[in-house]
Amino acid sequence: MLTDLEIARKAALQPVQEIAAGLGLTEDELHLYGKYRAKVSLDVLERLKDRPNGKYIDVTALTPTPLGEGKTVTTVGLGLGLNRIGKKGIVCLRQPSMGPTFGIKGGAAGGGYAQVVPMEEFNLHLTGDIHAVEIAHNLLAAMIDNHIHHGNALDLDPHQIAWRRVVDVSDRALRNIVLGLGGSAHGVPREGGFDITVASELMAILALADGLQDLRQMMGRIVVGRSRGKAPVTAEDLKAAGAMTVLLKEAIMPTLMQTTENTPVFVHTGPFANIAHGNSSVLADKIALKLGDYVVTESGFGADMGWEKFANIKCRYGRLKPDAAVLVATVRALKMHSGEFTVKAGKPLDDALTQENLEAIRRGARNLTKQIENVLALGTEVVVAVNRFPTDTERELALVQELALEANAAAAVVSDVHARGGEGGAALAEKVVEVAERGSRFRFLYPLEAPIKEKIHTIATAMYGADGVTYERDAQQQIEWLTEHGFDHLPICMAKTQLSLSHDASLKGRPAGFKIPVREVRASIGAGFLIPVCGNIMLMPGLPSVPGATRIDIDKDGEIVGLF
Repeated sequence: MLTDLEIARKAALQPVQEIAAGLGLTEDELHLYGKYRAKVSLDVLERLKDRPNGKYIDVTALTPTPLGEGKTVTTVGLGLGLNRIGKKGIVCLRQPSMGPTFGIKGGAAGGGYAQVVPMEEFNLHLTGDIHAVEIAHNLLAAMIDNHIHHGNALDLDPHQIAWRRVVDVSDRALRNIVLGLGGSAHGVPREGGFDITVASELMAILALADGLQDLRQMMGRIVVGRSRGKAPVTAEDLKAAGAMTVLLKEAIMPTLMQTTENTPVFVHTGPFANIAHGNSSVLADKIALKLGDYVVTESGFGADMGWEKFANIKCRYGRLKPDAAVLVATVRALKMHSGEFTVKAGKPLDDALTQENLEAIRRGARNLTKQIENVLALGTEVVVAVNRFPTDTERELALVQELALEANAAAAVVSDVHARGGEGGAALAEKVVEVAERGSRFRFLYPLEAPIKEKIHTIATAMYGADGVTYERDAQQQIEWLTEHGFDHLPICMAKTQLSLSHDASLKGRPAGFKIPVREVRASIGAGFLIPVCGNIMLMPGLPSVPGATRIDIDKDGEIVGLF
């Protein structure tokens, strides 16, 4: 089979103006970035405000292996399948961080015959939104240190500054640094560090903002730290919020692209799902819902993380309601969750994983069952998409379908979009349409008025299956401070490993008898949520021993090679 890059380059792309015209967008609503990319003006929302929304579908997954289970492939492929059966489908995706692209994961454009194209542009700079977030974020960081250097009129406590710097490269050496070295002319020495750009609160704000003025207000609410008197200090206090918003004026518009079969794709924002809320923007989805019959969006990692945050953060703030969910499962992930196999990123698969093993699938199905329960708990029916791999046997695929139905999935369909594009997703699309037409009884998991600890406990017990929650001293003190200053009414955005239902990546299947340890509770007041940090989660990844960047190059014809 051809590589993803070779398939992407053979796709017959249409100029982006033709993709836009097929959606009913006008030329004035497009800001062109070359031949195949365009920003879409938010004015379209006003023009189409009276048009009814299309059906809204979220794609989630069981707990993945470190290699991923093809959730983006399925999301793109479902969009292809919907158009193949005569529906006007639109796909909404996050923009991938270049940290994982040059690290171990590679690109995130889908794969095979279910990709976003041009995949090089999608996986690299695109329209510069990540860079805009990075500059705006670091402008605020510079203004914090400049304020301290010039007398510190706000009495910021240098030991209580929560605003770190960001860069969109995986670089473990920057996790913890000392700033301001070299004498008084170079700033005030203090400890600091870097996170990866997609973990920035600004990325989360961009994904949740409802328009430019809403973005401006959210920027002003960002809490950068505390004064020595323990009062919150904001970006508005530092008079930085206006300039930061200006830097994001273009980034707030979604980017329109297409798939290998010319299905429209909106690409916008890229918050990580194990740190932030892991969903593409509210604005992209709202525009798509006015333009299409069916909008397929994706929430990061398993249903315990991306789906839960999609529901309780994105849908809450966006006033959105999903009509159905799709949960991606694979034979190899279920075998891993049996506890018999280990899957490591960058390492060859155990040969035994490619051999038929029905008993391992049955044992690993506990994870699938729990993740189906997680979707159903929020009042939404779920279709399981069994993503086919070449080594899967027909008996294995049939067993996964059987187990999914036993766990109360509305349907279970084998998806073959990687190898067959829209044709391989048509059966999945038919079932999704059938379920979505019934509608959902969507509900939130918890009320905002509940105390912080009660909301955390609800997520930990209902979504993860934990027996409870423990809190370190810092977390206890932070919860008290947040409550004292009126920030306890915000939703919760848990930061934990994506590789287990628990906080411990080594616990596979459906762990039991554990408690979730909360090390600290970070305040993303601008974005409008609180982040309990569970276990040893990192906000700045490191590169592997052989980074993906070592494979990426330019050939003699000036073409990119090694990107996947």
